Amino acid sequence: MLPKSRELSVADAAALIAPRDTVLSGFVSGQPQGILGALGARDDLEEVQLFTGLLAAPYAFLQRPTVRVVSGFFGPVERMARAAGARVEFLAGDFHGLERIALVHPPRVVLAVTSPPDADGWLSFGTHAGATYRPFVDAARDPSRLAIAEVNPRMPRVDGLPELGRNRVHVSEVDAWTTHEAPLLELPAKSPSAEERAIATHVMRLIEPGATLQFGIGAVPDEVATRLAAGPLGDLGVHTEMISDGVMSLHRAGNVTNRKGLYDGVSTATFALGSGALYAWLDGNPDVRMLPVSATNDPGLLHRLRNFVSVNACLSTDLYGQVAADRIGGRQYSGVGGAESFVMGAAEAPGGKSVLCLKSTATVGGTRISTIVPELPPGTLVTTPRHHVQWVVTDHGAVDLSGRSDVERAQGRSERRFC
Repeated sequence: MLPKSRELSVADAAALIAPRDTVLSGFVSGQPQGILGALGARDDLEEVQLFTGLLAAPYAFLQRPTVRVVSGFFGPVERMARAAGARVEFLAGDFHGLERIALVHPPRVVLAVTSPPDADGWLSFGTHAGATYRPFVDAARDPSRLAIAEVNPRMPRVDGLPELGRNRVHVSEVDAWTTHEAPLLELPAKSPSAEERAIATHVMRLIEPGATLQFGIGAVPDEVATRLAAGPLGDLGVHTEMISDGVMSLHRAGNVTNRKGLYDGVSTATFALGSGALYAWLDGNPDVRMLPVSATNDPGLLHRLRNFVSVNACLSTDLYGQVAADRIGGRQYSGVGGAESFVMGAAEAPGGKSVLCLKSTATVGGTRISTIVPELPPGTLVTTPRHHVQWVVTDHGAVDLSGRSDVERAQGRSERRFC
């Protein structure tokens, strides 16, 4: 058995991956760009399966037929690589389900990005706990497997909760670690469109003082958070999958008290994605905790949150209330992620509301089409089934579909038949 806690060069760390191997890596900022770059430079790979999501760069290994990428969430790189013929496949599963899969079918090698060790030797997983934290610690404790950390000096330290491991691992527990400094992936600032501002206006009417909030990725959730930061609503809580710049704005405005009913006193998330200013704000911030995805996204926990409002985006819906958010027109666009989990969790929470947002029209191939259709077309897979959908918001308004019959949904009738 090889000794623990070996400090290696990036190339030597990548060399620990066998020519035939199974490897797990985190999403975006949780992706070790140095090790993955060195993996693509090798010419001895025979069959390497890499389980990841939201690839941060067009890595050279995508051009190798001996590397099979299994992604739990497509982004621009996956879409481009798949269209070019790379071996990129989609793994259907909600975010916390991906963690469960990695624990039940453990890969031999687990990679993670961490901060440098502190004075006591602790490595922080920083902005990305996700579906990586628990599998990484699990691999570190298994003598037949490898846990390899890529230390990035730019990774902020973000604490977790003691009972959930504090989002850290001791350097003595990892099999090997290397250092590779790289900028954390940032989301470019983008002004919302007129339609997105209209959607945000309708969403704002659904949020009351004392609400606990979850924001998905996109312009609409960011716009809602920005307006809440500037508005009169206070006593808010944050329990979300992703922390963005909007959450930072809410905190700076003094509108967050986090009296939530679950993980009180701190804002909780499983990863962060935003600007460099956001990452600097997160570093050592006592008001934020990064938790494993099973502790943030499990619907069985979410029902404990008070007045829980989840705000997520989707691509299309039909008159039955079926929602498509990750695959449309026969093409894998993104992934299931956490939206469906939060839809179910918000519906069960006391005073909760799940909100799915979409523009009423989209331009495809130069043609403007409606995103609200009689039936979802062939090749479209349902992300949220009709019996889970509650509030649907477009630039034209908001409607609560829960408790409505199929005829009422198609006719857009708003009256209630029962209380």
